Amino acid sequence: MTVETTGTLVIGAGQAGIAMSEHLARHAVPHLVLERSRIAERWRSERWDSLVANGPAWHDRLPGLTFPDVAPDAYAPRASMVNYFEAYAAKIAAPIRCGTAVTALHRTPAGFHAETSAGSIEAASVVIATGPFQRPLIPSIVPPEHGIPQIHSSHYRNPSQLPAGGVLVVGAGSSGVQIADELLSAGRPVHLAVGPHNRPPRRYRGRDFVWWLGVLGKWSATACEPGREHITIAVSGAHGGHTVDFHGMARRGMILLGQAQRFHDGTLHIAPDLARNIAAGDADYLSVLDEADAYATREGLDLPQDPEARTPPLPAPDTEPVLALHLANAGITSIVWATGYGFDFGWLPPGALDDAGRPRHTRGVSVVPGLYHLGLPWLSCRASAFIWGVWHDAAYLADRIAAPPA
Repeated sequence: MTVETTGTLVIGAGQAGIAMSEHLARHAVPHLVLERSRIAERWRSERWDSLVANGPAWHDRLPGLTFPDVAPDAYAPRASMVNYFEAYAAKIAAPIRCGTAVTALHRTPAGFHAETSAGSIEAASVVIATGPFQRPLIPSIVPPEHGIPQIHSSHYRNPSQLPAGGVLVVGAGSSGVQIADELLSAGRPVHLAVGPHNRPPRRYRGRDFVWWLGVLGKWSATACEPGREHITIAVSGAHGGHTVDFHGMARRGMILLGQAQRFHDGTLHIAPDLARNIAAGDADYLSVLDEADAYATREGLDLPQDPEARTPPLPAPDTEPVLALHLANAGITSIVWATGYGFDFGWLPPGALDDAGRPRHTRGVSVVPGLYHLGLPWLSCRASAFIWGVWHDAAYLADRIAAPPA
């Protein structure tokens, strides 16, 4: 049986795989990009219908192409993101083969042997560009036998998908807050479990928060602060982009909770940390404003003042924190877990992963010779899992793949 060969095999045709293909082509490195389904599949089938990008179109893109249908300061809807990546792949003539899943990867004397759903492929090097959104995580808190429907945010599409009644949304990152807001706007009673989070201003002094994170050096930070590895960012590009306001959500009728802890006899027990989490998020918001003002003064930037940004939010209704929530009595008929993702790299060759199943690498260069990773959080810096950040990481890896052997 004939085995196909290539120089570099890139696994995944999302933003990481497309960026990798562009840089390998720049070096004239023969390569093939395999995609288990379609280009940008996660944008197609693992996001809710009304999703928009969390950064403005001038930022959430690759350098070689702008959005033809989205203004630079607007936020691209899901369909525009899919069209964008398809157009970018066509523009650079990326050698993408869709509908081909890699099921196993083995080391060989000459490089790697990949087993795929369409046969075997051998390559001198391999780039794992499958991104960070691999295995949806649902904490084992509410047992399935309780009977209440539970889905991960990756499977949520719109309010009509859920049974009539109230919804508990667990997780207050960008996915959780946007889904909870959509459900509340649709007239659903909503409880939202809020954990530790960052809460930057959507815009400040005429600039989007992504611009501020750039000039303040936060995108280029190379290491996460200890203990903040799982801190989410509560930010939204919905409704034209707005700063997330948990106090405002509560005034609209959303019931805020602390972190979900355990479940017994129909009752979800809640940590007494809601006030602390909200206060820490508010402090994070103010710290960004302080750093932005200091930067503007130091650099002599002529940016408009924005005193309203420092106006304290109107207080939410003064209620006792909920520490025990009986789901049926509260009218909750479904749960959406916006609780992130885990890695799924069990198909990689021995030695590629640590004991926790995380890739062993330095700036994307695996401890396994010839193997590379792209698109993972904090691969080289905070921006590594974001669209423009992955492009710079891809350039770094392509340089190493193309370098002659030492």
